[in-house]
Amino acid sequence: MENKELIEEVRKKAQAWLSNDYDETTRDQVQAMLDNPNPADLIESFYKDLEFGTGGLRGIMGVGSNRINKYTVGAATQGLSNYLKKEFANLPEIKVVIGHDCRNNSREYAEISADIFSANGIKVYLFEDLRPTPEMSYAIRKLGCQSGIILTASHNPKEYNGYKAYWDDGAQMIAPHDKNTIAEVNKIRTAADIQFDGNKNLIEMIGKEMDEAYINDLKRISLSPEVIARRHDMRIVYTPIHGTGVHIIPAAMKRFGFTNIIHVPEQDVISGDFPTVISPNPEEPAAMSMAVEKAKAAEAELALASDPDADRTGAAVKNNDGEWVLLNGNQTALLFVYYLITRRKELGMLTGKDYMVKTIVTTETIRTIAERNEVGLYDVYTGFKWIADIIRKNEGKKTYIGGGEESYGFLCEYFVRDKDAVSACCILAEMTAWAKERGLTLFQLLHRIYAEYGFSKEIGISVVRKGKSGAEEIEAMMKNFRENPLEEIAGSKVTMTYDYASLKGHSFADNEDFSLNMPTTSNVLQYYTEDNTKVSIRPSGTEPKIKFYIEVHESVRSVEDIPNAEKKALEKIEKIKESLGIT
Repeated sequence: MENKELIEEVRKKAQAWLSNDYDETTRDQVQAMLDNPNPADLIESFYKDLEFGTGGLRGIMGVGSNRINKYTVGAATQGLSNYLKKEFANLPEIKVVIGHDCRNNSREYAEISADIFSANGIKVYLFEDLRPTPEMSYAIRKLGCQSGIILTASHNPKEYNGYKAYWDDGAQMIAPHDKNTIAEVNKIRTAADIQFDGNKNLIEMIGKEMDEAYINDLKRISLSPEVIARRHDMRIVYTPIHGTGVHIIPAAMKRFGFTNIIHVPEQDVISGDFPTVISPNPEEPAAMSMAVEKAKAAEAELALASDPDADRTGAAVKNNDGEWVLLNGNQTALLFVYYLITRRKELGMLTGKDYMVKTIVTTETIRTIAERNEVGLYDVYTGFKWIADIIRKNEGKKTYIGGGEESYGFLCEYFVRDKDAVSACCILAEMTAWAKERGLTLFQLLHRIYAEYGFSKEIGISVVRKGKSGAEEIEAMMKNFRENPLEEIAGSKVTMTYDYASLKGHSFADNEDFSLNMPTTSNVLQYYTEDNTKVSIRPSGTEPKIKFYIEVHESVRSVEDIPNAEKKALEKIEKIKESLGIT
């Protein structure tokens, strides 16, 4: 589209927001953009409608159809209300749970959503204050609700907010409910279509009683209470990075039996401005730095962090030289898988019908651990809704042990259907105590796993491309990879390719195509090479970036071989980055 035509189109869309259906503050801000001779803000705010995708909404806060605001959140809630009333027309009462995180405007958006649901005759359970995403998922099941939403942008920077929608099993929606809800949301064209005037009689506040039930159920997943009793005063540093884990994660760890939890006071301050970090993402070293410094000073055994909505978990441990190092999401997933299987085996809890779940971009070493211990393993797309889908399908038939993804998310329990930093922090602490009983640090336990099951090194690289032009560039990159498929990566021949957009794979050894057994398509490419390298490429579904996941393997005979294996792996990864053009 020519730039002149684009400006004319966005001006027309913006002018519709000057009607009295929109509040005065919104109208003033839109008029200011229309009056500005530089159309950049106007274009970014109105060049498209913020898409209510299969995970809900996520975007920068501000006025406009491509921003998070009371009207885009309102349209999402009205559309979801309309779908719920169609889908559950036979029920005497439709019920939803609403939660929110610490972000600026999250409480306001939660209350607006509560009004809209109630205006549509839907019973609302609204958390009295900020709560973790996994607790909202838990509450859906506990209260027998048909849906739930949480206002959060997870670990995104402070400019962002978001809206995640869940179904009656406590999981984010998948087909057909996601597509059907999207269709209803897309029917909401103006603010006049949204019922903002709530029915206060249908809104009930919930809080501490749900916290208590949630923590009590989490306590039941503990596998080593007697170890914790002996190691209860082990020093553990925890930071919520200004978010929803601030009260409930320390409370849950105390209920597990840990008595020496050390806070980072500056980051216990609840704030959507995240004043001590640039980005509240425990994947980033800067976000963990204050917790690590506190751990050094306190001579702690473990440092833990959760992101703003307390579904992702970061961890730091001491290496063999006494230096603090961060564990990445693949490493924590390996530790969870190893501990949960090993401890259940020790306790005689494995039934022969046990299974775990990982995403297709998460380390293949998990498969090795599961297969050697005769535990089933499912591979699913990125996004915890797919892990939850496997749990739902196997409910009453098989035993779920755990599931996770490389992006710092793990779920140890079956009664929550999203990744859970509350249980993850508790089990990581328990695992540290269990390893200590065996004369090992958590770092040394990880190396024992590598020595037994093979060394792997995984690196994730994100190439950020913002705005309309960025989205087009990312699309062009994926098109190029498909039209010019890689035949070798860093000198190693490609042996297998998977294209999840077409659900087709190709084996170069047999020169044969085959079908991929997945529930739907996804814009992901994967390459496997002769030297056991795996490369995955996919655009992010929630952020303006394209992601590259590189996994390489090296043989080791003992823990003494690991430093050299890691050096060789890092050298190989640099060559792979060069061959992909992402140095």
